[in-house]
This record gives sequence, C-alpha cells and structure tokens, in this order.
Amino acid sequence: MPSGLGGSYRSLADDVYKSTTVAENKFNMIESVKKAFSFVAPSNGRSDPLIVRDDGRPEPTIMPARDNRKMPTAGTPEETALLGKMPSDSMDDIELKKIDLQFPAVRSMSRDDSAVSEERVETARGSVLVAVQGDRAKPAILTYHDLGLNYISSFQAFFNYIDMRALLDNFCVYHVNAPGQEEGAVPLPDDFEYPTMDELSEQLMFVLSHFGLRHVIGLGVGAGGNILARFALANPEKVEALCLINVVSTQAGWIEWGYQKMNARYLRSKGMTQGVLDYLMWHHFGRGTEERNHDLVQVYRNYFERQVNPSNLALFIDSYVRRTDLKLTRELEPNRRKESATLQMPVMNITGSLSPHVDDTVTLNGRLDPTNSSWMKISDCGMVLEEQPGKVAEAFRLFLQGQGYAVKLSRKLSSSLSAEGMIKVPTARLFDFTRSASLDDSDLLSHAHWSNASIHITENPISEAVAC
Repeated sequence: MPSGLGGSYRSLADDVYKSTTVAENKFNMIESVKKAFSFVAPSNGRSDPLIVRDDGRPEPTIMPARDNRKMPTAGTPEETALLGKMPSDSMDDIELKKIDLQFPAVRSMSRDDSAVSEERVETARGSVLVAVQGDRAKPAILTYHDLGLNYISSFQAFFNYIDMRALLDNFCVYHVNAPGQEEGAVPLPDDFEYPTMDELSEQLMFVLSHFGLRHVIGLGVGAGGNILARFALANPEKVEALCLINVVSTQAGWIEWGYQKMNARYLRSKGMTQGVLDYLMWHHFGRGTEERNHDLVQVYRNYFERQVNPSNLALFIDSYVRRTDLKLTRELEPNRRKESATLQMPVMNITGSLSPHVDDTVTLNGRLDPTNSSWMKISDCGMVLEEQPGKVAEAFRLFLQGQGYAVKLSRKLSSSLSAEGMIKVPTARLFDFTRSASLDDSDLLSHAHWSNASIHITENPISEAVAC
C-alpha cells in the first residue's frame, strides 16, 4: 500500500475513530472495508448464496435482509466506527411512531345560573349586586370578596366543593359584591365617589334589611374580611360568628400605600398592565405559585386580564388603601373582656403558610379575645380557598358546629339526613346543639336519652331564641 494512502488512513483513524480503534491490530484498508460489509470470501474460493429460493436456486442480486426494528450487533470496534452505530441492547424493542401532546384540563370560572340568583340592592351609596345560593328560609352566611375578585372568582368553586355542598343543605349563602366589581360590570361614572371602607360596611345593613335577615355568619377574604369586621364592630348583634381569611386589621403601610397607588394609577390610565397583574397574583397567592399549581395561576391571570374592569378596580383599591385601623384591643383582665373594644363574637382567623399576609393575621389574632377566637395557618398554600378547599371546609364545618348549628359531620352521615332534616348527633356533641336547636321532645334532654337524640332544623334557631 502506498505510504500516502496508509498515512491518510492512519490520520483518519487517529482523529475520528480514536476511541474505538484498536492499535495492535493492523488491517489493510481494503480488507477492513470488506470485513465491515461482510464481503470477505471463504478460503475455498466459493461464495454461498445470501438468500435461497424455495426451489433451491440462489438469488445473488438481493442484499441480505435485516430486521430494521433492532439495532445491529457490532463485532469489532472498527466495524462499529465505520458503520456509525453503537450497540444498545436496551433499545432493541423500542420504536417511536408519533408524539401526542397532552395538556391538563382547563379550569374556568363561569356563572352558575341554575344554582344562584342575583338581585340588586339599593343602598345609601349606590346599588350592590347580591347573589343568593340556597334556601332563603335557612340560616344565612354572608360572604365578601377580596381585591380584583367577585363572588364567582372568590367563592363559587369553594362552595361547589364536595365537602361544602352539604353546608348548603342547612344554610343559605348571600354573596355581596363591592360596587362595580361584579362580572360584566360597566364602568362607573367619572363623578362617582366610591364608598370608603366604613361606608362599604354600612351597605351590609341595607342587604340584611332587603332580605329580612336578623343574624348572619360572616365569611370574608382580604378586603372583604376587613369590611365584615367593621360591620361586626358596629353591629355586634347582627353577626353570630366570623370567619376571616388573610385579613389585615391595621392601616396601610408606606410600602403598600405606594404600590397600591401606583397600581390604581396604571389601571385608570393604561388598564391591566403587567406590573398590576404581578402585584395581584402576589397579593392572592404569594410567591412561587406557578411551581405549585400552574393551571390555577393561568386561570386567574386570564381572569384578571379579561374579566376585571380596570377603572372600577382602581376605585376599590383606592378605598382599601385609605382604610383606617380597626382599633381592636385585647383586654387582659378577665372581668373586663366584655367591655373591650374587640370583636365579641367567635372568630376563626385563617391564613396560608405561603401567603404574604401571615404577619397581618398574627397581629389580628393578638388583638382578639383568646376565649372566643382561633388562629389557623394552612400549609402549602397562599390562596387557601382555591389551593386547600378540603382543609378549610372541614375547619369551617367544625366552627359552625361549635356555634350550635346542626351541620353534617362527614360524608358518611349524608345518608342519615331524612326528608324532614333529621340528623343523628353523637353524644359528645349534643350539649353544643341543645341551646340552638328545636327538639321534638323535651325529655330528650335527660341523660338517658342523649345517645338517641335527634335535631330538627326549621329556620335560623338563634333568631327564634332572640325573638322569644
């Protein structure tokens, strides 16, 4: 072999096949190529046919058949390098045909007209939209939403949760929307003076009068919880209990004031900008939300971009950022606790471990009466009603049971509810219900009949007690 050809081959082997060529074995280039393609003739000089017909005649023109579904098995490193195929026994039976992209189920927020009826309530500071869900003859739960939301985006999914549906068998829910925050709201007039937080709380008295409600159980989130707390302070006889979620009881600090003022300015001039959108997502979910629940984040991002009226939201934000302190004080002397300037009714204070309002709820808890309030932090969530509805539903049911309302204890007890509303109550819980339930037989209060007692719900039992 000429030295030039041999030198070029050695250079090619060193540069390209350096990791697969064995140095000790020296082959002639032509022989190596023949060996690689299996064309080396046997020593007797005859070549056997590659494929034989059924009648025994050879078919020399057909190349050897190979199973394309399997990777070939290489012999020497030279063969592997020249063929450009590496052995892989683990991929022998793998065949890629096509790729199907799968996306998670799309979540959406839409009005459920079959289960909710909406009514306009006229107040001293304009009209508000109230959505009623459930039998109006039953005890009332009053809800109020947070910034950028309404009753659909804030409470509809929570009350449609399977554990909360049993609650609607015993209660009627009244969802209050702040002025101009309902779905499909038209822009408020330019000369409209948006109510302050105290005036928003005063509107609730018109709502109670419109529907003939004597007492309500409050459920508020964020700004809505602040409004319900103001209403409960001014009208403690109208609120039986409060469930507050991520509620701030103090006035706005300088940082919050600056951010919210800037958000309101952009909403009025440019609409829903990226900066306002990011602030709203942080306000509701905290940080790292996309890593926890990507589809939920996309639903609320699309909702803020497309369903919220920017100018109306700017007015609500202005009112919230100008809020005053609730001026709650805890009385340390047990004898003077009833005279303290704090919420007199039972309060359940809830927050999420990833919420930006954890410290604010701790401050609120320190200003409440410890004998009738409880603080709960739910792990792995910021927006607790959406991210952990099961835990909130269980806590809320137990909270209502503690107030003397006969609520289904679990899903297993749903079959025990008869057409007349009879619920079997365990012995340990009977005492809590006797003060607020109408018993069919007075002898049920005796110790001998405690284990078989039943409670019949007619209407708001506390209203009956007060009327008597």
